[in-house]
Amino acid sequence: MLEVEHAADLKAYEGKEIGVSDWYTVTQEQIDKFADATGDHQWIHVDVERAKNEMPGGKTIAHGFLTLSLIPMLSQQISHISNVKRGINYGCNKVRFTSPVPAGSKVRARAKLMAADPMDGGGVRLTNQVTVEIEGQERPACVAETMSIVYGA
Repeated sequence: MLEVEHAADLKAYEGKEIGVSDWYTVTQEQIDKFADATGDHQWIHVDVERAKNEMPGGKTIAHGFLTLSLIPMLSQQISHISNVKRGINYGCNKVRFTSPVPAGSKVRARAKLMAADPMDGGGVRLTNQVTVEIEGQERPACVAETMSIVYGA
């Protein structure tokens, strides 16, 4: 894990891969809960029996936005800034879902820091290219350019 004292210290890592998270298993229970939370109950996500017959690989798949929503949790394993008052999600510049995540698959995040730009009020806007990989597959599940703002303590 990359550890720095202040968000501004990340400037030295611009253009570099900053780390990779541990593998995380995406379960059917988690997919079902995400479907309940978002109202997206499309059968490819929640109908295990139908998926056995109609889906490639015979499994349901995670929602793309579920995969995207795992990035903050996985990113906590990649880097840590010690002196932080608060951090906010600033959005995404680009998101692509390049391969489905079958239920029971393991995923991990690989992050490259694209920019660490100072902001008014003592913040630093971090832009990361995050690739969510699927264990055993060459093609990633998701590639996202994420942005956050971190304010120093």
